[in-house]
Amino acid sequence: MKGFYQLDQYEQEKRLQSLGSKALAFWGLEEADLSLIKYRENAVYEVRLKDGRKYALRIHRPGYHTDKALNSELLWLGALAESNILVPEVIPSLTGELSIVVQIEEVPEARQVDLFAWVEGKQIGSIEAGLGQNIAEIDCMFACLGELAAKLHNQSSRWPLPEGFERHSWDQAGLVGEQPFWGRFWELALLTQEQKTLLIEVREKLEKDLSHLDKKQNNYGLIHADFVPENLINDAGKVRLIDFDDAGFGWHMFELATALYFIREEEIYPVAKAALFAGYRKYRNLSEAEESKLDLFLTARAMTYLGWIRTRQETSTARDMAPKLIRLACNQALRYLNKG
Repeated sequence: MKGFYQLDQYEQEKRLQSLGSKALAFWGLEEADLSLIKYRENAVYEVRLKDGRKYALRIHRPGYHTDKALNSELLWLGALAESNILVPEVIPSLTGELSIVVQIEEVPEARQVDLFAWVEGKQIGSIEAGLGQNIAEIDCMFACLGELAAKLHNQSSRWPLPEGFERHSWDQAGLVGEQPFWGRFWELALLTQEQKTLLIEVREKLEKDLSHLDKKQNNYGLIHADFVPENLINDAGKVRLIDFDDAGFGWHMFELATALYFIREEEIYPVAKAALFAGYRKYRNLSEAEESKLDLFLTARAMTYLGWIRTRQETSTARDMAPKLIRLACNQALRYLNKG
């Protein structure tokens, strides 16, 4: 019989749905129906009860976070909600746990599972489909993103971390060290030799430039780290930030660079960039010196996506997006080195 990771995506989804059905007992929701929303690395399911109530169930990929790190993410979500920042509401289990661990025979590893209140609305865009060309909508959207990022950074700057709080870091080591958090991007097998040479040169410059940056409350702290359009849900004009799976400690400019990265080569980029920074400055100071580091963080962000491909080559998402991510990263590397 094939192992789990040799199965096609449909068969993997079926097995994970069985695990999700078992997990629902921890919330007293055994009679609910599950339907898949998204399966990339984590699997996310809609949970529907007969009375019409809905939840979102998240089954985590194995090995990405420790139980303590996952619990820390969920604690931060609760603190953000208390600060009136629109994020998903975490639903504790019947015994008060924020996440639980479930194992079934059909899935090789035990999986962490958590449950959230259902979020209405729709994604403001996607990496694959883009954001469209409506200038007024894009200006409004990115101003809203800037405001949201500023409010989040204000909260994380003030929030005293709970004892034992644990999350990864998007710092120099986490971005371009010997073992970056998302993998050794310069060793990606899909790269040509010329591309590998380029990325080794970029990594050396990034290491040097990042080593000169301070880590202070005004520019570094807990960040969402995945400010992409599909993680922002428009609910009747209110934007809710979802998917804190990659949240950790990092520079605030890395957050803003992530919001802009996938439109870097589009005509609407100058409009989006201006709106993003204007929105951010409505609620939080951002010096011209910090803004000038945008290209540095766009490049660091580009490298992380190549590391992501390298360590997730078994996923269809990584395979499908590899050509685009390699092209974007190499173009950004050339700009950063003033060779483009």
